[in-house]
Amino acid sequence: MSSNTSFFGDLLTSIAERGRSLLDRSSRVSGATKAATLVERCEQLLSGRGEASGVALASDILDRYARMKTGERIAFFEALAETFGPDRARLEKAIESYGRTGSDAAAAEIHLASEPRRQELFRRFNLGPGATLSLVRMRENLMDALVHRRDLATVDRDFGHLFSSWFNRGFLVLRRIDWSTPANVLEKIIRYEAVHAIRDWNDLRARVDTPDRRCYAFFHPALVDEPLIFVEVALMKDIPGGIAPVLDQSREHLEPEKATTAVFYSISNCQRGLGGVSFGNFLIKQVVEEISREIPSLSTFVTLSPVPGFRAWLDAERKAENSPALTALDREALAALDTPDWAEKPETREALVPVLSAAAAYYFLVARTTKGKPVDPVARFHLGNGARLERINPMGDLSPKGIAQAAGLMVNYRYVLADIEKNHEAFLGKGEVVASGPVKKLLKAEAASRALVPTS
Repeated sequence: MSSNTSFFGDLLTSIAERGRSLLDRSSRVSGATKAATLVERCEQLLSGRGEASGVALASDILDRYARMKTGERIAFFEALAETFGPDRARLEKAIESYGRTGSDAAAAEIHLASEPRRQELFRRFNLGPGATLSLVRMRENLMDALVHRRDLATVDRDFGHLFSSWFNRGFLVLRRIDWSTPANVLEKIIRYEAVHAIRDWNDLRARVDTPDRRCYAFFHPALVDEPLIFVEVALMKDIPGGIAPVLDQSREHLEPEKATTAVFYSISNCQRGLGGVSFGNFLIKQVVEEISREIPSLSTFVTLSPVPGFRAWLDAERKAENSPALTALDREALAALDTPDWAEKPETREALVPVLSAAAAYYFLVARTTKGKPVDPVARFHLGNGARLERINPMGDLSPKGIAQAAGLMVNYRYVLADIEKNHEAFLGKGEVVASGPVKKLLKAEAASRALVPTS
């Protein structure tokens, strides 16, 4: 794949260079190109020039954009929103024609006319060498701007619409990451790891180059050395309840053929600009197929997942005057969480386990957002993929990050291949959180009987 991509990349670069010379000659004749603004160049690109000059113009626009400062980029996004929307005159004419004739041709013209011009502009931007990654980075800039400029959301929707097509499952390539993977990709695995930080190269090697560990990533042909998402897998005999044994570099390595359980303990999205484009569900299912073929002894597929919103939710419930999730005794016990070194005291951890377990059961099974969804984003992801909530693990991650985000809590989601479709339908169709019997038993009877209270 790399050699073919390199060939086409070189070819595009050659075309772009030829086109630049054409643009330069045109500038010397008319003097207009040198004086053109970035928006004017976008209009030129949309006007339908020749292939070579089109590639060069697209590359030139992206180069100029890359050199812009934040304020200039926002002004460019404003122009994309205001100037490059649908062609209103064409759309009004198409609507009038359809009202008059009701023909299929007129309906098709409405469809074409209603597409914002910026979508075609983005497609033409993508002509240039390396343009796809530049557009992903451009969307990252836009996402930063959206925090204060919601009026630019229409531009973001168009990016999302195109990226969902450009990065659909048919274009993705699954590759195993191991010690023979190019160093520049391994460096990105270290940098992009978002769940359990990779401390150094020795830590990375322990995760990708030992017999009982695996790492897989999705790549796209247009982003050869840029992983889109990757998952780290531990081959074990049992379902783990904590992350420390999984990451322990001094552990005794398990021979793969003796493993019965594949544990997905870290899933990291690498390209923020591709937010909203779903890769994780395809990745997990394909990795299950891949390692099942390699290691037939595997029969259990689970995650060991963080609960990033649990501590914030728990603290809010502790402060609420009439929390439906916590009793007065619960609040009294949970006061121990305010002690900085609580996780280092065995007796404190032991006292907190039943309280945190019951609170977590309420958090997953009862608490909902104002839209009626489970509060936890990781839960929404795995339940939506057809997994079931298998086990709650208080004290599963006692790292500073795990304590700050989840009071040490981790959970296992289990993927039973025969039940994935059924669980997926139950969650999406009925909003049902599919959970194991032990998880359901953790929910206190009095808490289960209380009214469901939406939370933000």
